[in-house]
Amino acid sequence: ERGKRNDAEAEKILGNSFVLLLLFGLFITITGLLLKRPLLYLLGASEATFRYADSYITIYLCGSVFVMLSLGLNSFINAQGFAKTGMLTVSIGAVCNLLLDPVFIFLLGLGVQGAALATVISQFIAALWTFTFLTGKKTMIRLSPKQFALGRKRVCKLGLSGFTMSITNSAVQMAGNASLSIHGGDLYIAAMTVINSVREVIQMPVSGISNSAQPILSFNYGADKNSRVKQTIRYMSVALLIYTVAAWILTMIFARQFILLFDSTPELLSLGAACMHI
Repeated sequence: ERGKRNDAEAEKILGNSFVLLLLFGLFITITGLLLKRPLLYLLGASEATFRYADSYITIYLCGSVFVMLSLGLNSFINAQGFAKTGMLTVSIGAVCNLLLDPVFIFLLGLGVQGAALATVISQFIAALWTFTFLTGKKTMIRLSPKQFALGRKRVCKLGLSGFTMSITNSAVQMAGNASLSIHGGDLYIAAMTVINSVREVIQMPVSGISNSAQPILSFNYGADKNSRVKQTIRYMSVALLIYTVAAWILTMIFARQFILLFDSTPELLSLGAACMHI
């Protein structure tokens, strides 16, 4: 809509998305708290690990709204061309988490609960940052209560593909952890958790490049400049191919070193490195 120079419609989309983020955040909190026990066991928790997982997720779920708002609203900052501000949103949450984690975990002795509390507070600060910016004077498309009335169905339609990718990825992890809990036990689940953590870190630049291309793609699509859309797709594809090949080589050569970032237990190190190669 910004590419079409239709800022009024863009504001309505922002307002609708804000309300949907709030509603989905509350839905996740309530549903998660009600179903957390079977869900955690489905994700691979055992009798030995359940209390840690339960302590973490109970606090984390209470901050679901903040996570939804900080991540969701940040897209509207990037979509307006404020890339540095969007980067600050992510950085603020990450830095606050890094600073608060040792305070809550070690100094206050809260352990797993401290880690969850640090994450929730950090996401609250990031959400407050995005909300303040989108209601301030610097933004071009402003978040306004006048645009909160729901009625933009295409917001959900366009989000369906991303949701499908995320939910199927989660389902695969659930199925994998459930199988590993039966046929492997806690060691295998720990190895898979470490590998998934490494994978998520390695995929961050992939998300960064893809997310940075989205505003350019959508703006030029709206402006009917298809040549720029194609040029952006080509550039993004080449950049991602070069990066992912380099990341693949690094993980193949330094698999054990990546595992050591998380744990030095010989059994986990041996199993994790072998699985990472596969």
